[in-house]
Amino acid sequence: VSSTEMGCSESSTSPANPRGWGILLGLMVLIYGTHAPLITITKVNGQVPFNPSSCVVMIELAKLLISLMTFLLTGGKSALYAPPRLALVAPYAVPAILYALNNNLVVLMQAYMDPSSYQVLSNLKIASTALLYSICLGKRLRPAQWLALGLLMFAGAFHSYSSLDLEDPVGSEAEEGPRLHITTWGLFLVLVYCCVSGLAAVYTEMVLKSQKLPLSLQNLYLYMFGVAINGLSSFSAVASDKSFLEGYSGVVWTIIAGQAANGLLMSVVLKHGSGITRLFVISCSMLINALMSWVILGLQLTPFFPLPVTMIGLAAYLYYR
Repeated sequence: VSSTEMGCSESSTSPANPRGWGILLGLMVLIYGTHAPLITITKVNGQVPFNPSSCVVMIELAKLLISLMTFLLTGGKSALYAPPRLALVAPYAVPAILYALNNNLVVLMQAYMDPSSYQVLSNLKIASTALLYSICLGKRLRPAQWLALGLLMFAGAFHSYSSLDLEDPVGSEAEEGPRLHITTWGLFLVLVYCCVSGLAAVYTEMVLKSQKLPLSLQNLYLYMFGVAINGLSSFSAVASDKSFLEGYSGVVWTIIAGQAANGLLMSVVLKHGSGITRLFVISCSMLINALMSWVILGLQLTPFFPLPVTMIGLAAYLYYR
């Protein structure tokens, strides 16, 4: 079962099959890029009508159920009768813990910086992921590739910064004080966030590649911990004024389906590609996000929009040539 499934995955989605790989990456970019506009559509009076923590749990649960279904359909039913060794399963708890930690850091950081500063500084996770990728996985990058990743980071930061005027408050409120602010503690937290984000991606890639197991079984282990940890985090958090499934609409279920699909596709990228490819997917999704915000929400693109597009294209050329 293991060799058959892995062989099929490699032949259909690996770089050896450029068409299949290109479709997979293009789909991921599209899902990533439409995530924020879809959340904006759901807002009522500027607030999301659903419980965000419950949405995270539902995404993890969807990924778990799809992984289980895939594993059973590929002939893995017999493997479920034999309990797996603890040493085999335990490593999959680490990514779930790291991702849960980062979700909480995002909330905590809002008290020490404004959202726009977070949006710009969070691009540092490109540098942290590249450094950890090189150190932990022993991947030696060429100088041109380091330059490409630097371009990718600055493209993200520049795009975020040049878009800040889209949300400028108008009227007297804009004159009450500086809109951009960040404390020393906030800067420390965003650096921790970027390091944890990079570590989670690199560690997940290391585990997926080191174990010769079907990817669907690895996802099953991974998302079992994801559901458990995020579920505990959701129910142990301060009580929300919304019930678990309150405010769910067709758009919210679309978001859940999209993010579940993206998580599963990302596992394919980390198993058969690399975490660096993940960085390019996220960076390209910023451009889709801007275009979708223009089409769906009517936001105007800044005159500087072509610059990060060019920088990302040049970065891809330098890294993959």
